[in-house]
Amino acid sequence: MPSPTSLRLTFTEAVEPLFSHIAVKNAQGMPVKTGPMEAEHGGRELVLGLHGLSPGTYTVTWHVTSVDTHKTEGSFHFTVSGG
Repeated sequence: MPSPTSLRLTFTEAVEPLFSHIAVKNAQGMPVKTGPMEAEHGGRELVLGLHGLSPGTYTVTWHVTSVDTHKTEGSFHFTVSGG
């Protein structure tokens, strides 16, 4: 995949952005500079801007608090190709 310009997480119910966090790290475990996190679609989506990621594998970790106050978290990987 070419370098994405944003990361979008979609949830089944609205989340509280002030009590939610998304982090992106490179293959060496170093944090990646991102844009501010924004809530869209009534708080059901969190969007994080990405800036010119180099080819490699990245890890996304997230934790959110929903509007009904339950907490959830997770992580996943994605790869940016060189071409």
